[in-house]
Amino acid sequence: MNKSKLITMKEAVEKYTYDGMYFGHGGSLPVGSDCVSFFREMVKAGIKDIDCASGCNTQGTNLLAAVGGIKRIELGFSGLEVYGFANGLKRAVETGKTILEDYSNGAMPIRMMAGALNWPFVPTFMNTGCDQQWASADDPENYPNTKKIPEITDPFTGKTCGAFTPIKPDVAAIHVTMADIYGNAIMLGTEWNRFELSRCSKKVILVADKIVDTGVMRQYPNLVRIPYIVTDAVVYAPYGVWPACSTGLYDSDEEHMFYMNKMLKTEEGTNEYLEKFGQYGDVWDYVNMIGQERIDKITNTDTAFLMDPYRQWIKTDAEIKELLERR
Repeated sequence: MNKSKLITMKEAVEKYTYDGMYFGHGGSLPVGSDCVSFFREMVKAGIKDIDCASGCNTQGTNLLAAVGGIKRIELGFSGLEVYGFANGLKRAVETGKTILEDYSNGAMPIRMMAGALNWPFVPTFMNTGCDQQWASADDPENYPNTKKIPEITDPFTGKTCGAFTPIKPDVAAIHVTMADIYGNAIMLGTEWNRFELSRCSKKVILVADKIVDTGVMRQYPNLVRIPYIVTDAVVYAPYGVWPACSTGLYDSDEEHMFYMNKMLKTEEGTNEYLEKFGQYGDVWDYVNMIGQERIDKITNTDTAFLMDPYRQWIKTDAEIKELLERR
């Protein structure tokens, strides 16, 4: 019989994360579904020197980089789109605290797929013939670099192509719209790299906006893109993507997106930001920190109807507290 994998955010960070780990996260769009609240908890725990595999920089990596927690990051996109340069990450790179190895949005999920399939490398025509192939932040003095994306020969056609290294994180935290206590998950909206990341990582933590009864998984088995068999832990994290958006549940908090990025531009601003938005206890304290007025605004979303088929299976806060107490 399957056992409950539901634990608190604090417990997940204490049990699964550590200094120097190779960490993956499920964001591939700055305003999309990523486990920003998990990054907040890692900041609270003082996790540092991590090597981060990012489909895309988000406010989570922006924050962790701002406090000096990321030693190296490889990603497909480093900005925050309309919200500007990612000031926390930019400052970390410019001061030499963080090495940024540049790939593309297409390269990262393909490298994760290669890790999931346990391939030694994956052939590519992407990121070749340009500085993404020839320039390496890991070895900046070596140009043109022949080791980052080395050239290989297709044995069938004789054509030359590049070779990507696979991605195999020690730990991955993946935001999902809903999960049951056993680790089955459904994601609404664009999936990005979360499917591949859940298969290539050694340990997988689901960070779920909603905890649901397993009945929803039986009703919609075709939507269960992350099954219990690859999941190590489930964390209840309402508004866990804030200030970015979670399709069907809440929109981006644009005011806070701009404010947060502005504050992360300096060390003093980062400390001030964490004084206001980094001092909370459990998940319910976290929700109170966001504030009801802000929550009412972002949950007035045009995508709310997407949750209608699943509402009957959503666990209440009281039920979730009981599940945590019964472990």
